[in-house]
Amino acid sequence: MEENPSENERGMWKLSVDGSFCFTGSGAGLVLTSLDGWTLEYDLRFGFKATNNEIEWEALIAGLTIVKHLEVQKIEASSDSQLVVGLARGEYEAQEDSIAKYLSHF
Repeated sequence: MEENPSENERGMWKLSVDGSFCFTGSGAGLVLTSLDGWTLEYDLRFGFKATNNEIEWEALIAGLTIVKHLEVQKIEASSDSQLVVGLARGEYEAQEDSIAKYLSHF
């Protein structure tokens, strides 16, 4: 960690999300970390069928909901889903209705 963060990094929180699914269920994990090292970790279990990308969206939206309640002003989010990241950055267009709904909610 930097001792003297730049003006842009002050107050910056990091959100990392990862989701997975299998025949017995689906779930996700998210880690929210403040610049000073305060960390919140969450495990999410979903009671519905979903694709890996849908689970990644669920985790991202859950993380952003937590961030909103904490009144965090600056967030850097990461996901290992190329589709979710590309859509969030505006680099891709949603091809499926379910993904378009997640994107519009985002």
